[in-house]
Amino acid sequence: MSSPQVPEDGQGSGDSGDPSGDLRSVLVTSVLSLEPLDEDLFRGRHYWVPTTQRLFGGQIVGQALVAAAKSVSEDIHVHSLHCYFVRAGDPKVPVLYQVERTRTGSSFSVRSVKAVQHGKPIFIFQASFQQTQPSPVQHQFSMPAVPPPEELLDHQALIDQYLRDPNLKEKYRVGLNRIAAQEVPIEIKLVNPPTLSQLQRMEPKQMFWVRARGYIGEGDIKMHCCVAAYISDYAFLGTALLPHQWKHKVHFTVSLDHSMWFHAPFRADHWMLYECESPWAGGSRGLVHGRLWRRDGVLAVSCAQEGVIRVKPRVSESKL
Repeated sequence: MSSPQVPEDGQGSGDSGDPSGDLRSVLVTSVLSLEPLDEDLFRGRHYWVPTTQRLFGGQIVGQALVAAAKSVSEDIHVHSLHCYFVRAGDPKVPVLYQVERTRTGSSFSVRSVKAVQHGKPIFIFQASFQQTQPSPVQHQFSMPAVPPPEELLDHQALIDQYLRDPNLKEKYRVGLNRIAAQEVPIEIKLVNPPTLSQLQRMEPKQMFWVRARGYIGEGDIKMHCCVAAYISDYAFLGTALLPHQWKHKVHFTVSLDHSMWFHAPFRADHWMLYECESPWAGGSRGLVHGRLWRRDGVLAVSCAQEGVIRVKPRVSESKL
């Protein structure tokens, strides 16, 4: 990716902790900074638009969560969200977010958000917020054992490595150059990246370390959840395509719905491991599950998404 690189991490955990000399994360200052228009009415603008020229789903989810979080008190935090993408977003105009205070209870509160463009809803969203409550009932899966991010190539270096391979076909070279040119406000380091020879026998699973570019800080737990909502949609549905990309050309992919469950506090500007898998695909749809792990092994967030996947057969190259 061609975005300016964040300075290397300091000692210890390898995460950005000191804001001195570091840029404030663009996800906070721009992408997730909504303009209030009236009570429970906000306007959001766009930072990064994918090559599909549709709005990035993670941006809409993150902005909707920002809008919803502004309508609850400081002492309650989101524990789950569920949403549907009902129309393609137009990157040429802002998005209006209308918040409905569906219920405010003593322990749980629910907020509904509708994202509107051109007078029509493009996205519907519900989030549930909870006051922190201790419980003796606790368990979680174990985090996968993987190399730390400091031992892995960043996304740009990995792409450069692929591009230097003389056996890389031109159609893949064009695609990789297009990816490298995108300015995405997150950093990614892929765990066990496939070699060119492995691309034809991949499972619908992938893991990568991910964090927001720049500094967010410890203060606002809600903002870290909003940033995680943005991050969670990046490369998520693509997990379902991994076993099929060598024999099918992607014609169209789009998210249908997206759900998240927040389990433990975390910092989205620190490295987290995103474990993604697709248990099923069929009927021109794919289902993906994801887990965001803190570096200390705590499960911070769980995600699920279903999306439309339409493909065309790859035309075999002539051997003549």
